Amino acid sequence: MTMTSLLIFGFSILAGIVGAMLGLGGGIILVPLLTLGFGVPMRTAVAASTVSIIATSTGAAISYLSERLSNVRVAMWLEMGTATGSLTGALVAAYLSPRLLSLLFGGLLAFSAVNMFRTRHHELPHGVKPDAISRRLRLGGVFEDRVAGVSVPYEVTNSLPGLGLMYISGAAAGLLGIGAGVFKVPAMDQVMKLPFKVSTATSNFMIGVTAASGAIVYFVRGDVDPALTAPVVLGVLLGALLGSRFLLRLKSSFVKKLFVPVVAYTAFIMIYKGLR
Repeated sequence: MTMTSLLIFGFSILAGIVGAMLGLGGGIILVPLLTLGFGVPMRTAVAASTVSIIATSTGAAISYLSERLSNVRVAMWLEMGTATGSLTGALVAAYLSPRLLSLLFGGLLAFSAVNMFRTRHHELPHGVKPDAISRRLRLGGVFEDRVAGVSVPYEVTNSLPGLGLMYISGAAAGLLGIGAGVFKVPAMDQVMKLPFKVSTATSNFMIGVTAASGAIVYFVRGDVDPALTAPVVLGVLLGALLGSRFLLRLKSSFVKKLFVPVVAYTAFIMIYKGLR
């Protein structure tokens, strides 16, 4: 490996850790780093990031599925909205104002950041009553809280509003070129009332499914540079394995505190771009 490849490998490990812990996939770190820090063309950086998201999802899934943190039923229900929204975003992108969209979604993320900051000390949601869809599809579950040493049952509510927000998140990802995970986690945490660790783990599972279809497009177009993608994927995979281990041993409130500045930063960037 050259020195540049080693540096990219090292930063990719960090991106994998953050992506696995927060359910974001690591693209929010990798794309700016590769384009601004290493002069990689945007399409090549996005292609490498998309392929690496599959590695993040796969690496984290090993721990999250065995610990029953990833709720596969919820993921499959919400993925319908994300996939449809992504398709809609791609179809109508030419007819909508990117400036207006950036301001709109930036404001939505800012609102989510404020709400998450207010509930940053909450470990688990309480008094959640499942709706009819949640009961019918058995979306509730149970996970092992390693910190408390107990099994934690939970229910899911607002299934339809959550599906609608996933549609919006998919459209935002397609229209604005941002990772949908930054919308998915707040939607599951604040609207559907899933435990925060379950939200991040389920988001990891979902972004892997979404990225798999996107990666095919980048491969066909020839945007995937093997010399760049190889150290990125290896680093992200290693980071995802480490990040998933860290999440199991951290309090939900601590992980949420880490997530708040990420959402706030993304909201700021989107509003800034919209105002410009």
